[in-house]
Amino acid sequence: MRVHFIIHEDFEAPGAYEIWARNNGYEISYSRVYLGEALPKTVDDIDFLIVMGGPQDPATSIKACPHFDSKAEQAVILSACKADKVVIGICLGSQLIGEALGAQFAHSPQKEIGKFPIRLTEVGLNHQLFAHFGPQLDVGHWHNDMPGLTQNAKIIAYSEGCPRQIIAYSDLVYGFQCHMELTLEVVERLITHSQNDLQQAANYRFVDTEDKLRAHNYQEMNQKLWEFLDKLSALYLNDKIKHPK
Repeated sequence: MRVHFIIHEDFEAPGAYEIWARNNGYEISYSRVYLGEALPKTVDDIDFLIVMGGPQDPATSIKACPHFDSKAEQAVILSACKADKVVIGICLGSQLIGEALGAQFAHSPQKEIGKFPIRLTEVGLNHQLFAHFGPQLDVGHWHNDMPGLTQNAKIIAYSEGCPRQIIAYSDLVYGFQCHMELTLEVVERLITHSQNDLQQAANYRFVDTEDKLRAHNYQEMNQKLWEFLDKLSALYLNDKIKHPK
C-alpha cells in the first residue's frame, strides 16, 4: 500500500495517520509544500492520498501564500477521486476535497480548538466504516471553516459548534473537519503556532486553554481512527481485487 501525504505546514503534522501507515509497513511519500516539495504529477503510484490541514483556506491565493496552490491541489485530489483511490482530507484538506468536487467551503458557526464531542448522524451510526465510533466520541479540533457538501455527500458526524465534522463524499473519499490525528507532539506544535487564539480562549465557547490541550488523552480517538483506516484499506483492496485495472 502506498500512502502519499500533502502537508502544508510543519505544525500541521500527519500524527496518527503517519503512525498507522508506518505500523502497517506501508510505503510513504510526501509533498511538504512548505518546503517547496512538488505535488504528485500522477496518482498512478498512490493508493491513499491524505491531504492535511493548514491556516490557509481554499480561497487563499498564491500571492498571499506562495507555497500553497489551491487549484493545483484540487486537481490532484480530483484525479485521485476519478482513479478510485482513497482520498482523505483533514481540516483544510477536507475543504479542498469539497472544492475539487464542486462544493464551496464555508465558515463554521464556531471556532473550535481543543477536544470536544462529535455526534454521529443516523447515516454515520449505520455506516460500516464508522459504526465503531458509537453515538458520540470526543475528538480533536482546530478550525474556523468547514467543507462544502456535494449533492451526493453524506454527513457522518457533527458537533455542537460545527454541523459538518465528517463527510463521506463516496465510498473511498472522506473529509474530516475534526483532527483525530492529534498526538501530544502534534498538539505542542500547534500550541506554539496558535498563541493569539489560545490567549483569547476565554472569549470562545469551544477553545481550550493550553493546560487543557496538554492534559487531554488523545489515544482513544487515535485508536478509533486506526480502526476506520483499517476498514477503509480493506474495502479499497477488496475493490481492487474485484475490479482490477
